Amino acid sequence: MSIDWPHFTPWAALAGGLLIGLASLLLLFGTGRIAGIAGIVGAACNAMLGDRQMRSGQAVRWAFIAGLALSPWLWSLFGTPPVGTPDVGLGGLLLAGLLVGFGVRLGNGCTSGHGICGLSRLSLRSLVNVLCFMGAGFVTVALLRHAF
Repeated sequence: MSIDWPHFTPWAALAGGLLIGLASLLLLFGTGRIAGIAGIVGAACNAMLGDRQMRSGQAVRWAFIAGLALSPWLWSLFGTPPVGTPDVGLGGLLLAGLLVGFGVRLGNGCTSGHGICGLSRLSLRSLVNVLCFMGAGFVTVALLRHAF
């Protein structure tokens, strides 16, 4: 996927980042929970599968997940959402998804949990994770774009 630089809107990107930060802050202060998407989705799925310890806070988890799912629809009410065109086939997307899932489990959290919430709490573990996944992303792009 490539960035469409002529149509890049830094003010809209800044506003989006501020909204993500505000939502994370509201979730933290409202419920005491971190806005890590992998943790929220994992806990919601575990509760559905019968884990009684995960049942508290289900309404907040499902509201968060619904907000993620409905955001593109909400955006389409005001404008045309961007359409991503992956540069790889279905096999590449599946492999990427598996590798990201493995990294989330290995790093004990996802990019939103570590990159947004962890760094803002000055977590050393989150800093190490962010450096690792950003570094892995840079190396992957360099290899796929320039070496192969």
